[in-house]
Amino acid sequence: MLPLERKERIKELILQKKNLKIADLSDMFGVSEMTIHRDVKSLEEEGIVTKTFGGISLVQTEENRQDRCVYCARSINEKMAYRLILTNHNIEVTCCAHCGLLRQQQLGDKVNQAICPDFLRSTTISASLAWYVTDTSLHMGCCHPQLLTFEYREHADKFVKGFGGKVYSFDEVQEVLHQQMKGSTQCKHH
Repeated sequence: MLPLERKERIKELILQKKNLKIADLSDMFGVSEMTIHRDVKSLEEEGIVTKTFGGISLVQTEENRQDRCVYCARSINEKMAYRLILTNHNIEVTCCAHCGLLRQQQLGDKVNQAICPDFLRSTTISASLAWYVTDTSLHMGCCHPQLLTFEYREHADKFVKGFGGKVYSFDEVQEVLHQQMKGSTQCKHH
């Protein structure tokens, strides 16, 4: 298959499925993952797809745009957005890690993957591998208790040295959030 044909087929697939894994595309077409990355680069430049952790997602258009948090209905700020990729290939977007973790807990095993942005570098990271900072003096104007996400523990620790707070792993932050919310499922805004 020629690269142009492969690109068109990837475009058809992403329009149908909304999310695709690079490894799955590599297997499907019998080419390397690097080749798939080159194929999707032009789709990304055209604004059709965006890279996710290990894959690609259809860029939201006016027809399918989610501009409100599925948990608390606040406006989505891309610097804080937390995405839940469900087993049915749908994507739910929350305004922040706070709402994302609460929604992820609600959905349970219906969540295939969760991704969020690294607060400092704005790169996409796996939520389960992220480090979470809470109780910081820097307030982003979103939900409380506020959670900021970092890819590297070292970056989270340095952030805490400057702005205060505490650093938690994915597993730890779920328990901390539950305790700080005192079991409530209602989102708190500051």
